[in-house]
Amino acid sequence: MNAPASPRVASLIGVPTDIGASARGASMGPEALRVAGLREAILRQGMQVIDRGNLAGPVNPCEARQGGYRHLPEVIEWNRALHDATRAELAAGRMPIMLGGDHCLGIGSISAVARHCRDSGRKLRVLWLDAHTDFNTAAISPSGNVHGMPLACLCGFGPQELVAIGGEGPAIRPEWLRLIGIRSVDAGEARFVDEQGLEVYDMRCIDEIGVRETMARALAGIDDETHLHVSFDVDFLDPQIAPGVGTTVQGGPSYREAQLCMEMIADTGRLGSLDVVELNPALDVRNQTAALAVELIESLLGKTTLARRLPAQRPYALGQAGAFERMSFISSSKRARSAGSGGGPSPPRKAPKTDAPSWS
Repeated sequence: MNAPASPRVASLIGVPTDIGASARGASMGPEALRVAGLREAILRQGMQVIDRGNLAGPVNPCEARQGGYRHLPEVIEWNRALHDATRAELAAGRMPIMLGGDHCLGIGSISAVARHCRDSGRKLRVLWLDAHTDFNTAAISPSGNVHGMPLACLCGFGPQELVAIGGEGPAIRPEWLRLIGIRSVDAGEARFVDEQGLEVYDMRCIDEIGVRETMARALAGIDDETHLHVSFDVDFLDPQIAPGVGTTVQGGPSYREAQLCMEMIADTGRLGSLDVVELNPALDVRNQTAALAVELIESLLGKTTLARRLPAQRPYALGQAGAFERMSFISSSKRARSAGSGGGPSPPRKAPKTDAPSWS
């Protein structure tokens, strides 16, 4: 794989609505992320940041479902606005980072990304980090909340106003998706997911094969022509470390497991766009979930503990799941001391001979 191709300018797009959710409060998510220092974290990774502020849209009417959906007209309006905003940033060569808001907004953001990929002739891979598959339809959804339906809509199972919001429907194909961290699926939804052949890495899978192998498989096949989109629902995380969400599900990834997910995604160098959704400050404790989300986003953008020398060939990013080359790690302080010693920098010590990579 060539040098990383991720855009070096990030555009923050706040979408303050909980129109598709069951619980109120996700509308405050964008400001909580800003307060937690998201802009500063991105700057630390050597990127420029443009904060576009918040999009405007209809208020939450808090009405019952009609025709199988709750608040469908309002959901359509918010997603159209987000589609146009996301598409504009992509066309300008910037990385749109959508600050939600609930996960129904993935329809607008991913439809825009898919449209951009069609126009530019690039492949698309979507990583859906979530406790839920969000593949319900009006016919099988117990609630009618659209935040449980975005992936189904993106794959063509939903109202035409959402299916074709990107000018062509369906926006994506099921084989472009990788769902990670799943642990809560409605019965009818589970059957539908199986029928569509989605590639799902639920928590039992992660328990059995580990995060490293899970991510190796989820990232397999990504190459220079791939646009990687990450849709990060904060309820992906275990609620013991991330209580500030409206739909907590026990047994999610730990802090270190989540960090490894983000670090391995960053290593591909292909991240082109990002959703951060379902953060609910009304249910948080001293903004700790927002602070954790910002920390994970910084890792997703390339933050590392040590200066790393990665091999030119990174197997997990090239489709060879499970085949890892060794990585040698040299601390920044040691390199600085060696460079300033007068005798030139010392060569790094070789990694110990072992079948496993040398991790710090």
